[in-house]
Amino acid sequence: MEREKGWLTSGAFAALCGTTKETLRHYKDVGLLSPAHRGNNGYFYYDVEQFYDFYAISIFRQTGTPLEQVRRCLQGQDAAQTLALLREQRGRLEAERQKLEHMDFVLSSALRNWEFGPVPDMVPQTAWFEEEHLLALPVEELEGLTAPAAGEDEMLIAVLERCQQLCGRYRIQADLQLGAVHRPGEQGGPGAISHLYTRIKEKADFPYYMEKPAGHYLYLCCRGRWDISEGYAALRRYILEQGLEVAGNFYACDLAGFILNSSEKNAVSMISVQLSERP
Repeated sequence: MEREKGWLTSGAFAALCGTTKETLRHYKDVGLLSPAHRGNNGYFYYDVEQFYDFYAISIFRQTGTPLEQVRRCLQGQDAAQTLALLREQRGRLEAERQKLEHMDFVLSSALRNWEFGPVPDMVPQTAWFEEEHLLALPVEELEGLTAPAAGEDEMLIAVLERCQQLCGRYRIQADLQLGAVHRPGEQGGPGAISHLYTRIKEKADFPYYMEKPAGHYLYLCCRGRWDISEGYAALRRYILEQGLEVAGNFYACDLAGFILNSSEKNAVSMISVQLSERP
C-alpha cells in the first residue's frame, strides 16, 4: 500500500475500505469522515484506525440511517445514543429480513405452482408431493362473517381479511393464494368443502393450522376455466375405474395465482388427494 509516515493516501484508504475516492471526498465534505493528517506536500492522509470509522458508517448507511444522524452519533461519542441507534437499526433490519423471507416464500410458491405447467388438462396423474403447511378456515366460521346470501366476491373479501388478520395476530407468513379442502364423499370422490386455506411458510402452533401430509398423490389440472366441477367428476371416475383407495382430504388450489388470475383462459387449478398405497 502507498504510505507516507505510516499514513494512507485517499486512494490506498479507499482500496482498504472497498470504496471510492469520490465517496471519501463526499464524507469529508459533509463532515462525516475527514482525513486525520495533512502532509507537508499539502495532501491529506488517513490513519488505518479510521477503517473502523468507515466501517461503522457503512453499516449505518446500509440500514438506511441518514448521514446527518450518523455524523451526530460518531461525533458525539455518546454510548447511550449509539446503543439506541444500533437497536433501532437492528429492528429495521429484522423487519426487512422478514419482508424478504416472506417474498421468497411467495415467489417460491408461485414457481412451484408453475412447475405443473406441462401437465395436460383433465388428465389424472400421480406424483410424490412434499408436505404443505396451511392456514385453514372452517367454512362454518366464514359463513358467520358474511350475510346468508353473500356472493363469491363477498366471501373472497371475508376470507382474505380473515387470513390477513390471523397472519398479523400469530406472526405467520402466507402466500394468500387460496384453496379448498374437501372431506371424502361418497364413491371415493370429494364431498362438500370443509375449509378454505392458504399456504403458510412453516408449521405453526395455532388453532387454524392444518398439514397437508407428504405422500403419493393423485392429481388433475384444470385449465382455461374457473369452474372446476368437471375436474372433480373426472377424478372421481378415475378413482372408481382404477379401484384406487384414497387417504384423507381432497385439496383444490389455484396454480395461476396472482400472476395470471384476471383472465379465465389463463386459469389453472389443481385437485389432489393422497393415495392409500403407492400406485
